[in-house]
Amino acid sequence: MEARSMASSIPLTLHPRFPSPSLSFRRFYARPPPRNLHPFLRFRASSSVVAAEPAVLQEPQVQSNKSSVYDFLSCPICYEPLTRKGPSGLNLPAIYRSGFKCEKCSKTFSSKDMYLDLTVTSGTKEYNEFKPARTELFRSPLVSFLYERGWRQNFDRSGFPGPDEEFNMAQEFFKPVAGGLLVDVSCGSGLFSRKFAKSGTYSSVIALDFSENMLRQCYEFIKNDESILTANFALVRADVSRLPFASGSVDAVHAGAALHCWPSPSNAVAEISRVLRSGGVFVGTTFLSTPVNSPFSSGALRPLRQIFGQVTNSYSYFTAKEIEDLCKTCGLVNYTSKIQRAFIMFTAQKP
Repeated sequence: MEARSMASSIPLTLHPRFPSPSLSFRRFYARPPPRNLHPFLRFRASSSVVAAEPAVLQEPQVQSNKSSVYDFLSCPICYEPLTRKGPSGLNLPAIYRSGFKCEKCSKTFSSKDMYLDLTVTSGTKEYNEFKPARTELFRSPLVSFLYERGWRQNFDRSGFPGPDEEFNMAQEFFKPVAGGLLVDVSCGSGLFSRKFAKSGTYSSVIALDFSENMLRQCYEFIKNDESILTANFALVRADVSRLPFASGSVDAVHAGAALHCWPSPSNAVAEISRVLRSGGVFVGTTFLSTPVNSPFSSGALRPLRQIFGQVTNSYSYFTAKEIEDLCKTCGLVNYTSKIQRAFIMFTAQKP
Protein backbone atom coordinates (compact mmCIF):
# COMPACT_ATOMS: atom_id res chain seq x y z
CA MET A 1 0.00 0.00 0.00
CA GLU A 2 1.49 3.32 -1.01
CA ALA A 3 1.28 6.12 1.51
CA ARG A 4 1.23 8.92 -1.06
CA SER A 5 -1.81 7.64 -2.95
CA MET A 6 -3.78 6.61 0.11
CA ALA A 7 -3.16 9.80 2.07
CA SER A 8 -3.95 12.15 -0.79
CA SER A 9 -6.80 10.55 -2.68
CA ILE A 10 -8.79 8.40 -0.29
CA PRO A 11 -10.40 9.82 2.82
CA LEU A 12 -9.93 7.67 5.88
CA THR A 13 -13.15 5.80 6.60
CA LEU A 14 -13.39 3.73 9.74
CA HIS A 15 -16.09 1.74 11.42
CA PRO A 16 -17.70 3.80 14.26
CA ARG A 17 -16.46 1.33 16.84
CA PHE A 18 -12.82 1.85 15.86
CA PRO A 19 -10.92 4.60 17.68
CA SER A 20 -9.31 7.20 15.44
CA PRO A 21 -5.69 6.28 14.63
CA SER A 22 -2.81 8.69 14.68
CA LEU A 23 -1.80 10.69 11.62
CA SER A 24 1.22 8.47 10.93
CA PHE A 25 -1.04 5.43 11.00
CA ARG A 26 -3.47 7.20 8.62
CA ARG A 27 -0.75 7.98 6.13
CA PHE A 28 0.66 4.44 6.02
CA TYR A 29 -2.35 2.22 6.56
CA ALA A 30 -5.40 4.26 5.49
CA ARG A 31 -7.69 2.13 3.41
CA PRO A 32 -11.31 2.07 2.32
CA PRO A 33 -13.46 -0.07 4.60
CA PRO A 34 -13.88 -3.73 3.58
CA ARG A 35 -17.10 -4.80 1.98
CA ASN A 36 -18.08 -6.86 4.98
CA LEU A 37 -17.50 -5.27 8.36
CA HIS A 38 -17.98 -8.47 10.31
CA PRO A 39 -18.47 -8.91 14.05
CA PHE A 40 -14.79 -8.97 14.93
CA LEU A 41 -14.86 -5.19 14.54
CA ARG A 42 -16.80 -4.85 17.76
CA PHE A 43 -13.61 -5.69 19.65
CA ARG A 44 -12.01 -2.41 20.70
CA ALA A 45 -8.47 -1.84 19.54
CA SER A 46 -5.86 0.43 21.00
CA SER A 47 -5.56 3.82 19.31
CA SER A 48 -1.84 3.97 19.91
CA VAL A 49 0.48 3.11 17.06
CA VAL A 50 3.13 0.53 17.63
CA ALA A 51 6.46 1.59 16.21
CA ALA A 52 7.96 -0.59 13.52
CA GLU A 53 9.63 -3.55 15.16
CA PRO A 54 10.29 -7.20 14.37
CA ALA A 55 7.14 -9.32 14.55
CA VAL A 56 7.96 -10.56 18.04
CA LEU A 57 5.47 -10.15 20.84
CA GLN A 58 5.93 -10.97 24.48
CA GLU A 59 2.57 -12.39 25.50
CA PRO A 60 1.39 -14.96 26.02
CA GLN A 61 4.60 -16.66 27.12
CA VAL A 62 5.20 -20.22 26.07
CA GLN A 63 7.16 -22.85 27.93
CA SER A 64 10.87 -22.54 27.31
CA ASN A 65 10.99 -25.77 25.33
CA LYS A 66 8.43 -24.44 22.83
CA SER A 67 8.89 -21.94 20.05
CA SER A 68 7.97 -18.35 20.87
CA VAL A 69 4.49 -17.99 19.44
CA TYR A 70 4.98 -14.66 17.68
CA ASP A 71 8.53 -14.69 16.32
CA PHE A 72 7.96 -16.96 13.36
CA LEU A 73 6.55 -14.91 10.45
CA SER A 74 9.10 -14.45 7.69
CA CYS A 75 9.29 -13.20 4.13
CA PRO A 76 8.38 -15.93 1.60
CA ILE A 77 11.09 -14.58 -0.72
CA CYS A 78 14.14 -14.32 1.54
CA TYR A 79 12.89 -15.98 4.75
CA GLU A 80 13.98 -12.94 6.75
CA PRO A 81 11.90 -11.90 9.81
CA LEU A 82 9.10 -9.46 9.06
CA THR A 83 8.87 -6.05 10.67
CA ARG A 84 5.39 -5.39 11.97
CA LYS A 85 3.59 -2.08 12.38
CA GLY A 86 0.21 -2.00 14.09
CA PRO A 87 -1.52 -3.39 17.16
CA SER A 88 -0.01 -6.41 18.85
CA GLY A 89 -1.55 -9.85 18.96
CA LEU A 90 -2.15 -12.78 16.63
CA ASN A 91 -5.96 -12.57 16.66
CA LEU A 92 -7.90 -11.59 13.55
CA PRO A 93 -8.61 -7.92 14.46
CA ALA A 94 -4.93 -7.27 15.28
CA ILE A 95 -3.64 -8.96 12.14
CA TYR A 96 -6.15 -7.07 9.98
CA ARG A 97 -4.97 -3.72 11.33
CA SER A 98 -1.26 -4.53 10.95
CA GLY A 99 1.21 -4.17 8.13
CA PHE A 100 4.30 -6.32 7.63
CA LYS A 101 7.52 -5.60 5.79
CA CYS A 102 10.70 -7.47 4.95
CA GLU A 103 13.66 -5.24 5.77
CA LYS A 104 15.89 -7.14 3.36
CA CYS A 105 13.87 -7.01 0.12
CA SER A 106 11.44 -4.24 1.24
CA LYS A 107 8.40 -6.23 0.16
CA THR A 108 5.29 -5.34 2.15
CA PHE A 109 2.39 -7.56 3.16
CA SER A 110 -1.05 -6.73 4.50
CA SER A 111 -4.45 -8.27 5.07
CA LYS A 112 -6.81 -8.72 2.18
CA ASP A 113 -10.39 -9.22 3.28
CA MET A 114 -9.82 -11.14 6.54
CA TYR A 115 -6.61 -13.04 5.78
CA LEU A 116 -2.95 -12.03 5.68
CA ASP A 117 -1.49 -12.62 2.21
CA LEU A 118 2.06 -13.95 2.54
CA THR A 119 2.47 -15.36 -0.95
CA VAL A 120 5.37 -14.40 -3.20
CA THR A 121 2.89 -12.78 -5.61
CA SER A 122 1.19 -10.71 -2.91
CA GLY A 123 0.76 -7.13 -4.13
CA THR A 124 1.34 -7.82 -7.83
CA LYS A 125 -0.74 -5.67 -10.18
CA GLU A 126 -0.26 -7.14 -13.65
CA TYR A 127 1.25 -10.59 -13.13
CA ASN A 128 -1.10 -13.58 -12.88
CA GLU A 129 -0.05 -17.10 -12.08
CA PHE A 130 -2.08 -20.28 -12.38
CA LYS A 131 -1.42 -23.55 -10.64
CA PRO A 132 -2.31 -27.03 -11.93
CA ALA A 133 -6.03 -27.70 -12.38
CA ARG A 134 -6.27 -29.71 -9.19
CA THR A 135 -5.00 -26.68 -7.24
CA GLU A 136 -7.07 -24.10 -9.11
CA LEU A 137 -10.19 -26.18 -8.51
CA PHE A 138 -10.12 -25.35 -4.81
CA ARG A 139 -9.78 -21.62 -5.52
CA SER A 140 -13.25 -21.72 -7.02
CA PRO A 141 -15.95 -19.95 -4.94
CA LEU A 142 -18.38 -22.81 -5.61
CA VAL A 143 -16.03 -25.60 -4.51
CA SER A 144 -14.98 -23.58 -1.47
CA PHE A 145 -18.62 -23.11 -0.51
CA LEU A 146 -19.47 -26.79 -1.02
CA TYR A 147 -16.40 -28.25 0.70
CA GLU A 148 -18.06 -28.68 4.10
CA ARG A 149 -21.54 -28.84 2.62
CA GLY A 150 -21.30 -32.25 0.95
CA TRP A 151 -17.87 -32.49 -0.73
CA ARG A 152 -15.90 -33.57 2.32
CA GLN A 153 -18.63 -35.91 3.53
CA ASN A 154 -17.99 -38.15 0.52
CA PHE A 155 -14.53 -39.02 1.79
CA ASP A 156 -16.00 -41.73 4.02
CA ARG A 157 -16.48 -43.84 0.90
CA SER A 158 -12.70 -44.21 0.71
CA GLY A 159 -12.27 -45.07 4.38
CA PHE A 160 -11.91 -41.65 6.01
CA PRO A 161 -13.32 -42.10 9.53
CA GLY A 162 -14.96 -38.67 9.69
CA PRO A 163 -13.74 -35.27 10.94
CA ASP A 164 -14.30 -35.92 14.65
CA GLU A 165 -12.38 -39.20 14.65
CA GLU A 166 -9.65 -37.79 12.41
CA PHE A 167 -9.26 -34.87 14.82
CA ASN A 168 -8.96 -37.22 17.80
CA MET A 169 -6.37 -39.32 15.99
CA ALA A 170 -4.33 -36.24 15.10
CA GLN A 171 -4.52 -34.97 18.67
CA GLU A 172 -2.96 -38.20 19.89
CA PHE A 173 -0.02 -37.74 17.55
CA PHE A 174 0.34 -34.08 18.57
CA LYS A 175 0.54 -34.77 22.32
CA PRO A 176 4.35 -34.29 22.43
CA VAL A 177 3.95 -30.69 21.18
CA ALA A 178 0.90 -29.62 23.19
CA GLY A 179 1.16 -25.95 24.13
CA GLY A 180 3.09 -25.00 21.01
CA LEU A 181 2.33 -23.32 17.68
CA LEU A 182 0.28 -25.35 15.18
CA VAL A 183 0.03 -24.55 11.47
CA ASP A 184 -2.82 -26.20 9.55
CA VAL A 185 -1.51 -26.15 5.97
CA SER A 186 -3.95 -26.54 3.09
CA CYS A 187 -6.62 -25.91 5.70
CA GLY A 188 -9.42 -25.50 3.17
CA SER A 189 -12.45 -23.93 4.84
CA GLY A 190 -10.87 -24.44 8.25
CA LEU A 191 -12.66 -27.64 9.27
CA PHE A 192 -9.73 -28.82 11.41
CA SER A 193 -8.25 -25.38 12.08
CA ARG A 194 -11.38 -24.52 14.06
CA LYS A 195 -11.21 -27.75 16.01
CA PHE A 196 -7.55 -27.20 16.90
CA ALA A 197 -8.24 -23.61 17.97
CA LYS A 198 -11.23 -24.50 20.12
CA SER A 199 -9.41 -27.41 21.77
CA GLY A 200 -7.22 -25.05 23.79
CA THR A 201 -4.31 -27.43 23.24
CA TYR A 202 -2.08 -24.98 21.37
CA SER A 203 -0.69 -21.54 22.15
CA SER A 204 -1.54 -20.38 18.61
CA VAL A 205 -3.17 -21.82 15.50
CA ILE A 206 -2.59 -20.61 11.96
CA ALA A 207 -5.06 -21.65 9.25
CA LEU A 208 -3.08 -21.54 6.01
CA ASP A 209 -4.22 -22.12 2.46
CA PHE A 210 -3.39 -20.96 -1.07
CA SER A 211 -7.07 -20.53 -1.94
CA GLU A 212 -8.46 -17.07 -1.23
CA ASN A 213 -12.02 -18.38 -1.29
CA MET A 214 -11.30 -21.21 1.12
CA LEU A 215 -9.96 -18.66 3.61
CA ARG A 216 -13.05 -16.50 3.11
CA GLN A 217 -15.21 -19.53 3.83
CA CYS A 218 -13.18 -20.21 6.96
CA TYR A 219 -13.92 -16.68 8.14
CA GLU A 220 -17.61 -17.12 7.40
CA PHE A 221 -17.63 -20.11 9.74
CA ILE A 222 -15.90 -18.28 12.60
CA LYS A 223 -17.14 -14.70 12.28
CA ASN A 224 -19.70 -15.14 15.05
CA ASP A 225 -17.56 -17.34 17.28
CA GLU A 226 -15.95 -15.05 19.84
CA SER A 227 -13.97 -17.92 21.35
CA ILE A 228 -11.96 -18.10 18.11
CA LEU A 229 -12.02 -14.39 17.22
CA THR A 230 -10.36 -13.50 20.51
CA ALA A 231 -7.96 -16.46 20.48
CA ASN A 232 -4.45 -16.61 19.01
CA PHE A 233 -5.81 -17.60 15.62
CA ALA A 234 -4.83 -16.24 12.21
CA LEU A 235 -5.82 -16.76 8.59
CA VAL A 236 -2.83 -16.74 6.25
CA ARG A 237 -2.64 -17.18 2.51
CA ALA A 238 0.59 -18.90 1.51
CA ASP A 239 2.07 -21.53 -0.76
CA VAL A 240 2.84 -24.81 1.00
CA SER A 241 6.01 -25.00 -1.10
CA ARG A 242 7.13 -21.58 0.17
CA LEU A 243 6.01 -21.36 3.76
CA PRO A 244 6.40 -17.87 5.33
CA PHE A 245 7.91 -19.08 8.60
CA ALA A 246 11.38 -19.03 10.03
CA SER A 247 13.27 -22.32 10.03
CA GLY A 248 12.71 -24.33 13.18
CA SER A 249 9.90 -22.07 14.43
CA VAL A 250 6.81 -24.29 14.30
CA ASP A 251 5.85 -27.04 16.75
CA ALA A 252 3.14 -28.85 14.80
CA VAL A 253 2.01 -29.02 11.16
CA HIS A 254 -1.25 -30.60 10.07
CA ALA A 255 -2.20 -31.33 6.46
CA GLY A 256 -5.64 -32.89 6.16
CA ALA A 257 -6.51 -34.58 2.84
CA ALA A 258 -3.94 -32.41 1.13
CA LEU A 259 -0.83 -34.24 -0.10
CA HIS A 260 -2.52 -35.60 -3.23
CA CYS A 261 -3.49 -32.02 -4.25
CA TRP A 262 -0.05 -30.43 -3.96
CA PRO A 263 1.73 -29.56 -7.24
CA SER A 264 5.00 -30.84 -5.74
CA PRO A 265 4.56 -33.02 -2.65
CA SER A 266 8.34 -33.33 -2.25
CA ASN A 267 8.83 -29.56 -2.12
CA ALA A 268 5.94 -29.22 0.32
CA VAL A 269 7.19 -31.88 2.73
CA ALA A 270 10.70 -30.44 2.53
CA GLU A 271 9.29 -27.03 3.52
CA ILE A 272 7.34 -28.56 6.38
CA SER A 273 10.53 -30.22 7.58
CA ARG A 274 12.37 -26.89 7.35
CA VAL A 275 9.90 -24.93 9.51
CA LEU A 276 9.48 -27.62 12.18
CA ARG A 277 11.58 -27.20 15.30
CA SER A 278 13.54 -30.13 16.69
CA GLY A 279 10.95 -32.52 18.10
CA GLY A 280 8.17 -30.92 16.04
CA VAL A 281 5.45 -33.18 14.66
CA PHE A 282 3.94 -33.44 11.17
CA VAL A 283 0.57 -35.18 10.76
CA GLY A 284 -1.11 -35.65 7.39
CA THR A 285 -3.93 -37.56 5.76
CA THR A 286 -4.48 -38.42 2.12
CA PHE A 287 -5.92 -40.98 -0.27
CA LEU A 288 -3.70 -43.97 -0.97
CA SER A 289 -3.08 -45.08 -4.52
CA THR A 290 -5.54 -47.78 -5.57
CA PRO A 291 -6.44 -49.42 -8.92
CA VAL A 292 -9.59 -47.27 -8.89
CA ASN A 293 -8.03 -43.82 -8.47
CA SER A 294 -4.67 -44.63 -10.06
CA PRO A 295 -4.85 -47.39 -12.68
CA PHE A 296 -1.09 -47.28 -13.29
CA SER A 297 -0.06 -47.52 -9.64
CA SER A 298 1.38 -51.00 -9.45
CA GLY A 299 3.66 -53.47 -11.14
CA ALA A 300 4.88 -53.00 -14.67
CA LEU A 301 2.38 -50.19 -15.29
CA ARG A 302 3.88 -47.88 -12.66
CA PRO A 303 6.21 -46.05 -15.12
CA LEU A 304 3.10 -44.93 -17.01
CA ARG A 305 1.70 -43.16 -13.94
CA GLN A 306 3.73 -40.01 -14.44
CA ILE A 307 2.75 -39.74 -18.11
CA PHE A 308 -0.91 -40.39 -17.30
CA GLY A 309 -0.88 -37.77 -14.56
CA GLN A 310 0.70 -35.14 -16.79
CA VAL A 311 -1.89 -35.66 -19.52
CA THR A 312 -4.94 -35.59 -17.25
CA ASN A 313 -3.57 -33.22 -14.59
CA SER A 314 -5.06 -35.62 -12.07
CA TYR A 315 -4.35 -35.87 -8.37
CA SER A 316 -1.12 -37.47 -7.17
CA TYR A 317 -1.89 -40.67 -5.29
CA PHE A 318 0.91 -42.57 -3.57
CA THR A 319 1.41 -45.90 -1.89
CA ALA A 320 2.04 -46.08 1.86
CA LYS A 321 5.69 -46.95 1.22
CA GLU A 322 6.12 -43.96 -1.07
CA ILE A 323 4.76 -41.58 1.57
CA GLU A 324 7.07 -43.05 4.19
CA ASP A 325 10.03 -42.78 1.81
CA LEU A 326 9.17 -39.13 1.07
CA CYS A 327 9.01 -38.16 4.74
CA LYS A 328 12.30 -39.86 5.56
CA THR A 329 14.02 -38.39 2.50
CA CYS A 330 12.98 -34.91 3.70
CA GLY A 331 14.74 -35.47 7.02
CA LEU A 332 11.83 -36.61 9.20
CA VAL A 333 12.07 -39.57 11.60
CA ASN A 334 9.82 -41.77 13.74
CA TYR A 335 7.41 -42.32 10.89
CA THR A 336 4.20 -44.21 11.63
CA SER A 337 0.80 -44.51 9.98
CA LYS A 338 -2.75 -45.80 10.33
CA ILE A 339 -4.52 -47.16 7.28
CA GLN A 340 -8.19 -47.84 6.62
CA ARG A 341 -8.97 -48.86 3.05
CA ALA A 342 -7.74 -45.93 0.89
CA PHE A 343 -7.37 -43.61 3.91
CA ILE A 344 -4.01 -43.08 5.54
CA MET A 345 -3.03 -40.89 8.46
CA PHE A 346 0.72 -40.63 8.75
CA THR A 347 3.00 -38.81 11.14
CA ALA A 348 6.71 -38.09 11.41
CA GLN A 349 8.94 -35.98 13.61
CA LYS A 350 11.79 -33.51 13.12
CA PRO A 351 14.93 -34.92 14.76
